[in-house]
Amino acid sequence: MVCLGNICRSPLAHGILEELAPKDWVIDSAGTSSWHKGERPDTRSIITARAHGMDIDHQRSRPVVVSDFEEFDVIFAMDSSNHSHLMQLAPNDQAKAKIRLIMNEAYPEQNLQVPDPYTGGDEGFEQVYQMLKESITTFLQHNA
Repeated sequence: MVCLGNICRSPLAHGILEELAPKDWVIDSAGTSSWHKGERPDTRSIITARAHGMDIDHQRSRPVVVSDFEEFDVIFAMDSSNHSHLMQLAPNDQAKAKIRLIMNEAYPEQNLQVPDPYTGGDEGFEQVYQMLKESITTFLQHNA
């Protein structure tokens, strides 16, 4: 799960997938920037997750690294900017094939964006949670 700073959207997505996916799956999240490296998720993401019975407080922000393209089978981008950045980081075509826009799972080929709730109010985090849960649930229906 990849967003810009790895403190808002991708930690929520990470938590949702961790909650719903088979327990033997390796799930992680990262950011296309290192601005928040080592920080825990935004308090509003933590509160939103807790409201839905998840604990994401243990997560820590980290930047995407090239080895992520080897370690993970699917790399979900939250928006087209993150998708573009991941495509630039991908070391080869096989790695590029792993990168997907997460909302395309629920709405194929529509290239919908998960909005960054960082500068908005608390309601933006709930909206992001609902969007991510829908896409992740759809993904799992076809892949779990």
